[in-house]
Amino acid sequence: MNTASVYPLANYTFGTKEAQPEEDTSVTARMDRLEKDFSVNGMRRSVDAVLVVHDHGHPHVLMFQIAAQFYKLPGGYIKKEDEADDEATAVKKILTKQLSAEHLSATDGAIDPDWGLEGCLSTWWRPNFETFMYPYVPPHVSHPKERRQVWLMRLPPRKSLVVPQNMRLVAVPLIELYDNTSRYGAQLSALPHAMSNWSFTLLRNPTVKGDESEEGKEEDIMGATNQPSITGSA
Repeated sequence: MNTASVYPLANYTFGTKEAQPEEDTSVTARMDRLEKDFSVNGMRRSVDAVLVVHDHGHPHVLMFQIAAQFYKLPGGYIKKEDEADDEATAVKKILTKQLSAEHLSATDGAIDPDWGLEGCLSTWWRPNFETFMYPYVPPHVSHPKERRQVWLMRLPPRKSLVVPQNMRLVAVPLIELYDNTSRYGAQLSALPHAMSNWSFTLLRNPTVKGDESEEGKEEDIMGATNQPSITGSA
């Protein structure tokens, strides 16, 4: 079984930076743009990042909350100018733009060295120009419209995450995500399944910054179902 170290939510600081507006004002507009892009460039490649922290002895996933009811992981599609990048490189670039310090996020193609990779958790496919995605290619589909890979990232013990002003970052416990399709949708509610192949070691704060020698392991796998709000627009 794969293993990953997870640090407390309290280890991370959060700030804000210039807004990064959504490219589309509605789901319909997003599907229309996907169809236009597909006719020119073929299948879209997208990547999502799973950033895991722990709070109350339970793993939490950091994600954006848009408006009141819509949640999404940090990530996005690989643009034409970056089409030579593999997904592992692309997810680091997109995370740098979305959550790294402004001097890095404002630089095209920059990669924050703090973003580490644990591995690919899952791959989702969009068979048509619709919102539905599946963890497989349906047998009648020969040309899927989008492939979306979900990557488990490795966070350093401490980091400052800088959130665009128009976004709100929240920490959602796995116990809240599990089988909760009505609130989070099929992809996010499937994260606990995808992450079950990993053993997460929940570590306490180092006694000295940068010194991990005295970090203790926690075995508690349950947690509160509260959803800490970190920063961003209300």
